[in-house]
Amino acid sequence: MITEQERILSLRAELHRHNHNYYVLNQPTISDQEFDALMRELQDLESLHPELFDPNSPTQRVGSDLSQEFVQVEHIRPMLSLANTYNQDEVREFYERVREGLGGEPFEICCELKFDGLSISLHYERGRLVRAVTRGDGVRGDDVTANIRTIRSIPLELSGAEVSAATDDGQGDLFGNDDQKVSWPSEFEIRGEVLMPWESFEALNREREAAEEPLFANPRNAASGTLKSKQTAVVAKRKLDAYLYYLLGDELPSDGHYENLEAARSWGFKVSQHMRKAHTLDEVFAFIDYWDTERKNLPVATDGIVLKVNSMRQQQTLGMTAKSPRWAIAYKFQAEQASTVLREVTFQVGRTGAVTPVANMDPVQLSGTVVRRATLHNADFVAQLDLHVGDHVLVEKGGEIIPKIVSVDMSQVTTERGPRVEFIRRCPECGAELVRYEGEAAWYCPNETGCPPQIKGRIEHFVSRRAMNIDTLGPETIEDFFDRGLIHDYADLYELQVDQLSGANDSRIRSARKTIKAIEDSRQVPFERVLFALGIRFVGESVAKTLARSFKSVDALAQASLDDFLQINSIGAAIAESVIQWFRNDENRHLVERLRGYGLQLQLSEETLSQQSDRLAGKTVVISGVFAHHSRDEYKALIEQHGGKNTGSISAKTSFILAGENMGPAKLEKAQKLGVAIVSEAEFLEMIGE
Repeated sequence: MITEQERILSLRAELHRHNHNYYVLNQPTISDQEFDALMRELQDLESLHPELFDPNSPTQRVGSDLSQEFVQVEHIRPMLSLANTYNQDEVREFYERVREGLGGEPFEICCELKFDGLSISLHYERGRLVRAVTRGDGVRGDDVTANIRTIRSIPLELSGAEVSAATDDGQGDLFGNDDQKVSWPSEFEIRGEVLMPWESFEALNREREAAEEPLFANPRNAASGTLKSKQTAVVAKRKLDAYLYYLLGDELPSDGHYENLEAARSWGFKVSQHMRKAHTLDEVFAFIDYWDTERKNLPVATDGIVLKVNSMRQQQTLGMTAKSPRWAIAYKFQAEQASTVLREVTFQVGRTGAVTPVANMDPVQLSGTVVRRATLHNADFVAQLDLHVGDHVLVEKGGEIIPKIVSVDMSQVTTERGPRVEFIRRCPECGAELVRYEGEAAWYCPNETGCPPQIKGRIEHFVSRRAMNIDTLGPETIEDFFDRGLIHDYADLYELQVDQLSGANDSRIRSARKTIKAIEDSRQVPFERVLFALGIRFVGESVAKTLARSFKSVDALAQASLDDFLQINSIGAAIAESVIQWFRNDENRHLVERLRGYGLQLQLSEETLSQQSDRLAGKTVVISGVFAHHSRDEYKALIEQHGGKNTGSISAKTSFILAGENMGPAKLEKAQKLGVAIVSEAEFLEMIGE
């Protein structure tokens, strides 16, 4: 008689197989009801045997409502980005560079679709998923393993894995391939793209529209936002998908990239059926031409073609530049255009008071989504287009968050056009007369303290992650608090009480307590982030750090003269004037005093001051490579802490390069050419006294 432990293992194997059949092969062999019955049986048995918990069990794909924080993980192998090209002449040049780099040796090009999603690196050991990491900055990424486990097209255990206990005879693999045992490396990494299919994307936006929540701009944004959700249950609900496109490891099955992916497909990975090997440039162009049109019929978003030299040995011969491999290139499709009718132009006011015109049009299908609105950028752009209500316009959607109108479709213009679109002169929200600052294209509402969208926008900025990090307050909650009169500015947040937020009969008491705690915790946010949170025009994160380090306190900053600002490296007249004007405003000074009373950090801490030095004063530093003692972000902070300046590119003004392991060859070559010093990690730490 089979034991409950054996039944658990058997059910897990069976459900893994059915998930693979449904989500990867698109060939389900049982009904949804039958699948759900097996899942319920497994859930019941696992609840009776918590000692048999397995994070890779099919039951874990439903996710949890518990919040999680993402841990930064360093990539074993850096995740470089690809060089982009937009025309076939550049593809030809790439092909010839490869031919030249290989000294005329024959080569194959693997042609693949470029899926428009979020890059992910999956790590497997002994056929089991152990870690999933986002691209991040290419050197470090977020560990999103818990969320990845909810994506049903990603195998948690590979076919052929050690699951003999799940069967009576101890034979066969996870997906029933009894006639041929498939093997894989004991440890490997496979990279791919996490996607939200068009169908899931449209359904999600319909839900958000019904709930009066902001819509996602495109499937990529939706996939990215979903994968970074702190609740795995949310990720599971949104039905993400994934395609895998690159296998890495020390014991790969073949020298051929294409052949390695075919092997990965046999292990249970979802690999695109549409990749092809090309032996000539004409075959490459034929692949590009076919998919330029046919991609519109795919269930997921694509934005180009990826071309890779197929041989791994030849890839190593060709090598890398500082940012991208020489053996691969991405061909980006031209943005798709569609014609529709302009019905109305409305005007939106942003956090800074900038007024943006928005075109409202007849719905039109574009890049897989229905488009009804498009940005018109600014008054000059509107005038240049010579828009009239009722015009047929050409709309384009490339990488933009909001589609844009490219031009009027002159072939549809008649002699009797509708009224010309004119830019407004007064704020549509508060009625204040708009102003245009010298050198700027936008018009602004100057009523900073009385214009509702500006006030709400500044509060949203104040609570954002890189500012005060009050993550329980989203745009909808802030709007609700504002409309109810609970807050009128961001200082009012510190007056909120649990009973104001807990709802009727304390129905939201848990959420209310969590919000109040997050607000309380924000009192410990360091001065430079508080300064950024104030929302002073032109004062971004890096400027806020520079000002905090230079003036040490908000009081010194408020009293600084124009000359004081201009003595600081990287602070120009525009920033200086903006800060001076902000502190001249009585209401802003009153806000600062209120924040002081609520206990916010308005000066650098004693600990921070004691750690500061001018050891790198006047030094401009470029960071390159992988480090042993600190992350790249930590080294950037250390450079700033000791009075130096970070920059991303080498020039004659670069003082030195902080170089770790695997420094990019292009940077090394440029440094040698310009005579820029190379400083090792150990030398740098000694330089700053660490």
